Amino acid sequence: MSELVDSWPEGFRAGFASVVGRPNAGKSTLTNAMVGQKVAITSARPETTRRVIRAIVSQEAGQIVLVDTPGLHRPRTLLGERLNDMVRDSLEGVDAVVVCLPADEPIGPGDRFLLSLVLGKGVPVVAAVTKTDKVGRQALASHLLEIEAEGDFTDIVPVSAVTGDQVDVLRNVLLDLMPESPPLYPMGTVTDESEETLIAELIREAALEELRDELPHSLAVTVDEIEEENARPGARDQRPLVRVHASIHVERDSQKGIVIGHGGSRLRQIGSDARMGIARLLDARIYLDLHVRVAKDWQRDPKKLGRLGF
Repeated sequence: MSELVDSWPEGFRAGFASVVGRPNAGKSTLTNAMVGQKVAITSARPETTRRVIRAIVSQEAGQIVLVDTPGLHRPRTLLGERLNDMVRDSLEGVDAVVVCLPADEPIGPGDRFLLSLVLGKGVPVVAAVTKTDKVGRQALASHLLEIEAEGDFTDIVPVSAVTGDQVDVLRNVLLDLMPESPPLYPMGTVTDESEETLIAELIREAALEELRDELPHSLAVTVDEIEEENARPGARDQRPLVRVHASIHVERDSQKGIVIGHGGSRLRQIGSDARMGIARLLDARIYLDLHVRVAKDWQRDPKKLGRLGF
């Protein structure tokens, strides 16, 4: 439960830091590591993050609101254009920018385009060199020199969100860049996302993992209804029962069959995996009712994008 803030130490700092990078640069994994628990879904599939997620890091000395963003990429659809617009919008009014640059990939045109956007904003830019657990010391040292030559960074921090190496260092670097301010959120809050949004994201994460590379871009999830019932008196598990009715949207009839799988096997597996994540999120017993629906070419249709939350 979050604590209401009625006092804070002298010199307390609080502000916003936008976390940006190419797709699969490790932004959401790093955001979760900084917070200390899962806030944003993660996957090896491109375009996993489709909305701006605020994740809140609260410490005795200050509070950092991390603005986790979609990966900046060359758009092929209206959805892609809107995701890129989210990234650009997230750079406005923040106190610092964290650019995620994977240690196991060379600096490319996409990185340079992103750096040209952020380095001209007049705010501190920290290069977070992610996935350092995937390379050796010599390769990392060489990569750090290449990154240093790309621009005038406030700091460059090599970090591994998987092992936790230097996550605390990056956290402290960002905290020092925040202005003196009262806390922006109650202490203990980890995100301002609604439960409905978090549930939809957990279902999409389970679908991405189950379907692998078959149709990651074509999936969208909406939560249609949430009902809560108290446990029966005397029941061994006294947690409430939460009934979640949700829809997985695809673009074509053929994709619907892929998601459902032979005899419904894939949809059952997606539901089973998602149910575990939702149970942890809500600390409740979960009944999850999933349906697969076709929204033809929704990534290119402005009205359908709007209905699906984009």
